[in-house]
Amino acid sequence: MTSPSEPINQTLAERSPALLEFLSDKAKGMYFPYAGILGQSGQAKGLKYNATIGIATEDDKSPMRLRALDELHNLSPAEVFPYAPSFGGPALRKRWSEMIVEKNPSLEGVALSVPVVTQALTHGLTLAGEMFLNPGDEILIPDPYWDNYNLLFENALGAKIAGFDCFVDGAFNLKGLADVLEARQGKKVVLLLNFPNNPTGYTPLEQEMSSIVEILVAATQKGTKIVTLIDDAYFGLVYEPGVATTSIFAPLAQAQENIMAVKIDGATKEDYVWGFRVGFITYGNPSCDEAAYKVLADKTGGLIRGTISNSSMLSQSMLLKAYTSDTYAEDKKAKYDILKGRYAVLKAELEAHPEYADSFTPLPYNSGYFMCIQPTAGIDAEAVRLLLIEKYETGLIALQGLLRIAFSSAPADSIPQILANVHAACQEVKG
Repeated sequence: MTSPSEPINQTLAERSPALLEFLSDKAKGMYFPYAGILGQSGQAKGLKYNATIGIATEDDKSPMRLRALDELHNLSPAEVFPYAPSFGGPALRKRWSEMIVEKNPSLEGVALSVPVVTQALTHGLTLAGEMFLNPGDEILIPDPYWDNYNLLFENALGAKIAGFDCFVDGAFNLKGLADVLEARQGKKVVLLLNFPNNPTGYTPLEQEMSSIVEILVAATQKGTKIVTLIDDAYFGLVYEPGVATTSIFAPLAQAQENIMAVKIDGATKEDYVWGFRVGFITYGNPSCDEAAYKVLADKTGGLIRGTISNSSMLSQSMLLKAYTSDTYAEDKKAKYDILKGRYAVLKAELEAHPEYADSFTPLPYNSGYFMCIQPTAGIDAEAVRLLLIEKYETGLIALQGLLRIAFSSAPADSIPQILANVHAACQEVKG
């Protein structure tokens, strides 16, 4: 039998042959089952007699629901209780697409895929990995990186993380990026970039961002094909002038047909709704037209249908209400100002205490939720972390020999004491 994936793969071969080469074997075999239950239910929508829908309904055709739950919200039952489409709610997808352009004005008029709703960022990254990585493939990630990448890409997907040091001489390691791409000249490369970075809280300066794009374009001119997965979980939380305020997705989505830009973002950190679990995945490549992007969306939707089926209808409906609210921009700015204030206190406190250099050195930071410190030679980060818990009532994260401070969850007036405690613990471990 002919696989349903063959016709849409043929569409890619005709519309964007470069894109077909990017896809993993799993993605090449993936499709959305329009002829199955979902498609047949869609054809019956609006009919007088419709016995296709796999939910229970009241006699008035509204979703069947428990009264105790119905009293907990002010949305219509249809916005809360039914299944959401596997691709996500159409209105929310449209609004997020508009918001991407609003936040990245250079994308005005650029053809992009319509965002597909994911079960937040981790699920979006998993989908991106399934779309472009085969087991055993490398994924390049600047180090240090979020520790969940190991579980996600290596343990769950069978890929191998490789990469380069994120920083050199207090700046983004442009040469390290160029070198790892040069070593893979002529091959397909999957690169992950996460700005603002978790754990370091660093976003490249505007000139560094431009240089990253130039390095990637130069690599493609030597025959390398690059899929860039862009983890934009903390997008928008930039606190210093001169730091790039737009996503690197914007230039990469329109850079070169041999660069596939994949934006993985969402409401989790941007809109302070960690438990809602709503993210998005958006594709950008100058060789893609609407038909090619639909193929990518269908394959992504097929992966969703074949795993979690769909994301939360309630969360999507609540977010759509927020995004169309008159107070949305004002409320979001107020929360940003709180985080920026904590960042300012942290920065000032470090500058006011040069003696802390005997205990640790801050890694570059300018954005996001976090910053990292490198304990001085001979001071073990894990030993400091444990001592901070046992003696100083202070909790930090130790990873990759560093200590991560989440100022996002530390009130401004607590930050001086946190840093003082870290210094004291470092000295005690050192002694």
